[in-house]
Amino acid sequence: MFDTVCTLPLSADLFSQALHPKESVVSVGLATGHVQTFRLPTDEAASDDDETSNSSSRNGRGHIDTMWRTRRHKGSCRCLTFGIDGETLYSAGTDGLVKAAKAETGVVENKIAIPTAKDGSVDAPTIIHALSPQTLLLATDSSALHLYDLRTPFSKVSAKPQQSHHPHDDYVSSLTPLPASDTSTSGFSKQWVTTGGTTLAVTDLRRGVLVRSEDQEEELISSVYIGGLAATGTSRGEKVLVGGSGGVLTLWEKGAWDDQDERIYVQPGSGGGESLETMAVVPDELGKGKVVAVGLGNGGVKFVRIGANKVFSEVMHDETEGVVGLGFDVEGRMVSGGGQTVKVWHEAVIGADKYGAMPGEKRMYGDSDDSDDDDDSDDDSDDSDAGGRQDKAQPKRKKTKAKGKGGQHVMAFHDLD
Repeated sequence: MFDTVCTLPLSADLFSQALHPKESVVSVGLATGHVQTFRLPTDEAASDDDETSNSSSRNGRGHIDTMWRTRRHKGSCRCLTFGIDGETLYSAGTDGLVKAAKAETGVVENKIAIPTAKDGSVDAPTIIHALSPQTLLLATDSSALHLYDLRTPFSKVSAKPQQSHHPHDDYVSSLTPLPASDTSTSGFSKQWVTTGGTTLAVTDLRRGVLVRSEDQEEELISSVYIGGLAATGTSRGEKVLVGGSGGVLTLWEKGAWDDQDERIYVQPGSGGGESLETMAVVPDELGKGKVVAVGLGNGGVKFVRIGANKVFSEVMHDETEGVVGLGFDVEGRMVSGGGQTVKVWHEAVIGADKYGAMPGEKRMYGDSDDSDDDDDSDDDSDDSDAGGRQDKAQPKRKKTKAKGKGGQHVMAFHDLD
């Protein structure tokens, strides 16, 4: 089903990755504070004249263009997210700032100062998420979860959160919105699940923290919602999947948040297993059922079929660096990120070679203009300082991971056909 890969080299370690909700665009945040946005070729472009650089995607041809690149933060860029409509890209860094930029150009339109820690130091961000066109969620190292009302006029750098909660005793490691209820008039989520430390919590936009689970005795790292499952007994066919530091994926029935109800051993081991760093639901038309892709701390990506509750396929993003970002773009391509590379995995084409190209065609390749001095797209004067501090390691994980560039392997999505 997927059997080709394109590798995009980055100039520094990847800390965050975001996929555009409506276009074939991916943005990355780096340890150096840089933010870079790439445009992937589209099928629409493939049907046009192949003379353009964005010629084809499905058969592996074309060019991946850098739309813009800038040093956005003085320190590392820990988090990225697109707004609901994709017009705005929000970034948050260890400089204590959230910046809202135009997704198309990278021009900063607004800034928000993250509330400081109790001792007055920078409370570095761990997660940023646009819940709706009106609400932005921001989690920090101190375990704070701030809610910003984007409709409230505010001056630059002076905005204060509308609400702040502490759903966990430790930092928030993942955030997954729950679908809007059938009675919702807006259609946007008003509740979300978070993981932090060894607990799971549910928070409501209006009522605050609703419930916190029992201690799971394992660090909870990642989460994702999946619906449309078979409704049997008390199950409504909706679950939240949570990835732990010991290689175990736990399933939580929506509405029954006290404790997990199923476990799937994704990457167990005698030494404690491999951490499940990030997850993404595979589009139904690609996974042929309910399938979740799980990015591991060892650089692998495993595919778990929900229902059968077992791993049935895997690929390798990197042999030494863990997977930091994982998702699917609007055309169904998987995008994995970790270390100093982003990989775009393509759907297989009948008759294509192992690189996805048809006879006589060239495969897709990345933009080679990715050097540290490519900062001329920066339209924010605060971003030009090259002396900011950097995080030395991925900040969101307590589990130590091996460092190194590693190999760049091309592997097929076996058993997905």
